[in-house]
Amino acid sequence: MRIPIIEPGFIPHDPVAPDALQGITRQQTNPKRWDGAGWTTFSEALRLVGIEVLEHRTVGGTFATDAGGMAFGMPHGVVIARSAMQIAELLKAAQAHQVPVTVRGGGLTTEGESVAFGGVLLDMTGMSQVLGVDKDQRTVRTQAGIFWHSLAEVLRRQKMDYLSAPLNLTSSVGGTLGVGGIDVNSPRLGCSADQALALQVVTPTGEIVECSDQENVELFQRVILGYGQFGVITEATLKIRPFTPLSMHYFYYTSLRTALEDLQLLDRNDASDYSGILTMMDQVVNLLVAFDSDEREAAFMAQWRKRLRGHSETVFALRMGCSFALRPWRIREALWLYERKRQLFPEFRRPEHMRDGKIVDRTVVFSRAVWKFWGGRQMVIPDLATSEEKFIEAVLRGNAVCKTYFKHYTLYCVGIKLRTDHQPHYEMSCIPPDANERAYGCEFEPMLGNTIYSRDRLQSFKNDIYDIGVEIGTSYYRFGGMMKGYIRRVFGDAVVDKHLAAKRKADPAMILNRNVLF
Repeated sequence: MRIPIIEPGFIPHDPVAPDALQGITRQQTNPKRWDGAGWTTFSEALRLVGIEVLEHRTVGGTFATDAGGMAFGMPHGVVIARSAMQIAELLKAAQAHQVPVTVRGGGLTTEGESVAFGGVLLDMTGMSQVLGVDKDQRTVRTQAGIFWHSLAEVLRRQKMDYLSAPLNLTSSVGGTLGVGGIDVNSPRLGCSADQALALQVVTPTGEIVECSDQENVELFQRVILGYGQFGVITEATLKIRPFTPLSMHYFYYTSLRTALEDLQLLDRNDASDYSGILTMMDQVVNLLVAFDSDEREAAFMAQWRKRLRGHSETVFALRMGCSFALRPWRIREALWLYERKRQLFPEFRRPEHMRDGKIVDRTVVFSRAVWKFWGGRQMVIPDLATSEEKFIEAVLRGNAVCKTYFKHYTLYCVGIKLRTDHQPHYEMSCIPPDANERAYGCEFEPMLGNTIYSRDRLQSFKNDIYDIGVEIGTSYYRFGGMMKGYIRRVFGDAVVDKHLAAKRKADPAMILNRNVLF
């Protein structure tokens, strides 16, 4: 059955029809709102220990949805995080009164994971201070509610930089460590969570615990990439490095498979400091390659440049021009691609962020481009996380799904170098269990623009992407929230039941970030 697109300005006779659930298997929509039993005594208990609870609906409305814009809910009250001790008191009271607690950082989830369907919403942005920078040990201690771009700004003043952060730097440090965090330097440095040396965590029962690979190891392994199930990250010690400007090169392809093969070639041979793929549909496939040093760049040019099958921007433009000249019926597509390029590419080369041909502030460049061209009222970004061997098949199959649903879309593909002791840390996470040395991720993002699509169409699209993962045995970067029904299908009952038992032990009332995984 073909599900129609609802054009802007169109008002159907039946206002419910665009969101009808007919014929579409929805693994989970918004969870049932918590009924509020015990809220009054709970909020009074918090006030008695000096915790301010904001209960006005205008405050709760600020947090009614997340970046995805697909899930909507209202908390009974909001608490702004101030300290680990305050959060500990909050969680103790929540356990006693069985009140759900939803933790939110930047709110960049797309499946409703940071949306509160009743209970209390804990806004972590109240803890956004950098506590100390150790340039000799190359570490930073920071509160977990800070956004990555703010952390980068503090580090930059001391000529230091983060190692690996999410592409969108308006996400919080704590939220990122709970899900992974991937960037174009992840093929060489690993995901953001791998840069955490130690954490301060408030457990669901209100204990304040320091954990690392040497101390309280089991908690550390569960909290990292744990989707907020086993504790609230309040502070983190992260690896850092000296700041270096970034030299960027772009190679253009018309074959998605060829670009993916070249990306993996670079990653396997550690041929660049940064690499990733960004597409405009599968007509224009851009492989970006970047370097922190002139020496690494020179070595790439000498050894690897000739092995890449992509073209320079000028050569690619000429080839595309000839192709469309022979196919005049595709002129509208050509004009769209040209306009997209004209608007997007200058964002990566803005003169105020460049010096001597190098990017000196990628934190602004990348985040600005992400939100300007992909942010909007709704963001639907299903993804697949695979082993190296399954990567190309997963991307090609996902690309075919995109073409059947949307006129315009983009893919973002990147590799992830794995820890050598990765299995305990990644057991039930975005890292697929069969990945060794490196994994790969691909996000499939329709360009919704101002067009309004029915929820059925968007959910059907996501299901088709997620089903690929089930069929070929992968994982997902975002596997919580509204798609949690896929978790058992992906990981199997044994792994899920193991983590569920650990969750029940750590969180007896099951109050922390419930309905995300369990």
